[in-house]
Amino acid sequence: MALKTLTRIDLSEAVYRELGLSRNDAAELVENVLSHISESLLKGEQVKISSFGTFSVKKKNERIGRNPKTGEEAIISSRNVLSFRPSHVMKERVQTGNK
Repeated sequence: MALKTLTRIDLSEAVYRELGLSRNDAAELVENVLSHISESLLKGEQVKISSFGTFSVKKKNERIGRNPKTGEEAIISSRNVLSFRPSHVMKERVQTGNK
């Protein structure tokens, strides 16, 4: 398992190196892309990125849960959850180690 976490700065640096933009322009580009993805999800839209996967927001209904420590029942309120479904291409790349 990888120990490193990919951050916005890492993405900006990759854009800077690959496209030759200035570091500020690369950082702004990454921020704009992430902002557009976030705004679309907040509107309830799906975000599909070809050969990567689909992000969507799903509504979870209120339900009765149980405290595992005490066994006491508790109501878990309804909420929205972010869901990601990887594409078949991404699944294969992860499975083969991107060889």
